[in-house]
Amino acid sequence: MDEDKEARVRFETLSAEKIPFGKNNFLEVARKKAITEEGNAEFISVSRGYFLPDGSEKYKKSITIPDDPSIKAFVTEKINKL
Repeated sequence: MDEDKEARVRFETLSAEKIPFGKNNFLEVARKKAITEEGNAEFISVSRGYFLPDGSEKYKKSITIPDDPSIKAFVTEKINKL
């Protein structure tokens, strides 16, 4: 791959909310933006993490959901049905 054409992506968190659970775990739902030379794309990120002894955060797993109303409605509906 040509080095000049390598895709460089920068991620920006637009908003985020966390809820703690268990002894030192948390769940974060965030709206993020992927920024490239070709343009920007917003998406929703759902991440699971934990707090380290010093209080800092470590992320374990994440899933991204396109910022599409029909997909967000589908996910919301299915979660509420469970």
